Amino acid sequence: MNLDVTPLFQPLKIRNKKLPNRIVMPAMRTNMGIITPQGIEWYRQRARGGVGLVIVEATPVPDFKSGRLTLKHLKPLADIIHDGGALAVIQLIPLSFQRHVLQPGEIERQEIEEILQNFQKAAEICLEAGFEGLEPHGAHGYLFNQFFSPVKNRRTDEFGGTMANRMRLALSVVSKLRPILGDDGLLFYRHTPVGEGYGLTESVSFAEALVQSGVDVLDLSPSSIEYPGDRSFPFKELGVPVIAVNELNQVQRALEVLNHKRADLVAVGRGLIADPDWPRKIREGRFQDILECIGCNQGCFGNLEKDLLVQCTQWEA
Repeated sequence: MNLDVTPLFQPLKIRNKKLPNRIVMPAMRTNMGIITPQGIEWYRQRARGGVGLVIVEATPVPDFKSGRLTLKHLKPLADIIHDGGALAVIQLIPLSFQRHVLQPGEIERQEIEEILQNFQKAAEICLEAGFEGLEPHGAHGYLFNQFFSPVKNRRTDEFGGTMANRMRLALSVVSKLRPILGDDGLLFYRHTPVGEGYGLTESVSFAEALVQSGVDVLDLSPSSIEYPGDRSFPFKELGVPVIAVNELNQVQRALEVLNHKRADLVAVGRGLIADPDWPRKIREGRFQDILECIGCNQGCFGNLEKDLLVQCTQWEA
């Protein structure tokens, strides 16, 4: 394969941090845990494989308040990612995995205050542990995404109704985190551009408010399969780096996104599950050595649905 892969390996400066390249490992649940030896080894292999940025999988902020996650637990994870040459960001979610929420209306006003306090506590610990940034998860039907959706959010208080009210919870979290991050820390936000009851126009307005409140990077998930980076492109006008995703382990698709300036960073998920050395092999031109994801969704999504550890059918192929 004769491709100019240079765009994938251009550095990118965000605030005072420098990403060595444009390849992102997105947050992906593994069922290994992020502080177990197995979980830390998982992240070590993928950071060592050559990504520029690792976003650690969705982590509930109540775990910081309870003491389940502390500086002692998280520093080895941040260190191992740095040792591999990547920057480390951690994705945060407002509730524990055991707390099942069907609608925003089930969240009491007092619980909203607890969510904000828990994000503050989590941010302080993560930064002390060495993470360069934080990413509240507002995509794929998670709680913040439900609050933004006029279909899911039927609240009648200041957190529901108008779009300004439906944005309020996410913006309140961002406003809590920005002062803690200071001038150097990076603030990401993950959002689904088209969802239940809203489209790109509403999402761009929401993203503009997020940027004005201090968000440094917009993580947009997903784009369409037909047109790589199409749903990240409208957000480029906001002047902050944008991450695109969706089968960008296909190198031509990733290069198309960057060459046509539809996004600044490309996230490779299942491709890095299959082959943690994907970036290094691309850079060295060893395309034939890549263990390709075939999109079967059996060892990754299939295992998650069965509450098993993430694997890949290609490992035994």
